[in-house]
Amino acid sequence: MIVSIHQPAYLPWLGYFHKLALSDVFVVLDKTQFEKNSFINRNKIKTAQGWMWLTVPVETAGKFKNNMLTETKIINRVPWAKKHWKSIELNYSKAPFFNEYADEIKEFYKKEWTYLTDLCYEMLKYFVKTLGITTTLVLSSEMKNVEGFKTDLVINICKELGATTYISGVMGRDYLNEEKFRNENIKLVYQNYKHPRYTQLFGKFEPYMSIIDLLFNYGPESLNIIMATQETVEE
Repeated sequence: MIVSIHQPAYLPWLGYFHKLALSDVFVVLDKTQFEKNSFINRNKIKTAQGWMWLTVPVETAGKFKNNMLTETKIINRVPWAKKHWKSIELNYSKAPFFNEYADEIKEFYKKEWTYLTDLCYEMLKYFVKTLGITTTLVLSSEMKNVEGFKTDLVINICKELGATTYISGVMGRDYLNEEKFRNENIKLVYQNYKHPRYTQLFGKFEPYMSIIDLLFNYGPESLNIIMATQETVEE
């Protein structure tokens, strides 16, 4: 049983789906604090002028340390959805597979979302299905016995799911206690994602774009491109 964990992310990048696809169960860590300037509520798309941010405005001003993700509300008095879709349409309408996915993705921008986690999770389910990934998705907020911080939280989630292997992002080296994993007989590996190069619109290749950049350009071949690098590194 291979498990990985990651916070919700708006229009995630390719590496997010790579780790997800390597796992049997992927836990969306929504029972945690919102992080300012993270990829939870923003990501990049490519334009003729280079890359640009698409950021979902959220109500967190002055209280980041106390704002749980499950309680983080979107500021809908700002027409962010209309602006995001306009930017997506403007920059990807000439992509080879834009018309194949545009109507379904546009539906996310026609609905008014109250909570950021709901938007991210529903989008994630759509992208997972569209890419053809069969990994089971679980929300941490719906799990029991998963309290704790950093290593303890990760291990408690793994034990609850019966994990034998945990895939961490490379930044996990900075905070995970590897000995605790050995004591629990959980194999710890680190994702070593090498970003693929592929043909994009507007000339020079820009890595680390949202999944929609690849999807609109390569359609059904997107997952093969994401998984072209299968490398993980054992602790």
